[in-house]
Amino acid sequence: MEAAESRAGPGPALSLVLDSSATLAWIYSEEITPPIAQLFRRIAESGAWVPGLWRLEVGNILEMGIRRGRHDARFRDATFADLSLLPVQVDPETDRHAWATTTKMASRYQLTLYDAAYLELARRRGLPLASLDSDLRKAAKLERVPLLGA
Repeated sequence: MEAAESRAGPGPALSLVLDSSATLAWIYSEEITPPIAQLFRRIAESGAWVPGLWRLEVGNILEMGIRRGRHDARFRDATFADLSLLPVQVDPETDRHAWATTTKMASRYQLTLYDAAYLELARRRGLPLASLDSDLRKAAKLERVPLLGA
């Protein structure tokens, strides 16, 4: 991701906030829907913001996929290489909001703090949220955050 981040440059006009559920729907070909394909074309053209936990979340799910026999390490590593080509920018302020706004959102909407981090980022940056998580989508609607991906 470092290469993609450096290409983005300072103050990129990125188009959306991408969560791990939408990312995983793109990664696993059997889960790609027309809205997900369109979403990733948009990301390739206009980029996306993610909180710092995004890489860990996606990486953990891919690692668990190896342990459960869904795919092998080559698939994981190729996926990391593909994702690193996307113009994805890690938000530098997510952690500053973790114990305040993010925690309040998690409590208000009964979300994990991980999911609330995506919602907080989308609201703070005034961008649509790309997610397939039903609880997160419901909270985004209540926060009046536009949604993509489904």
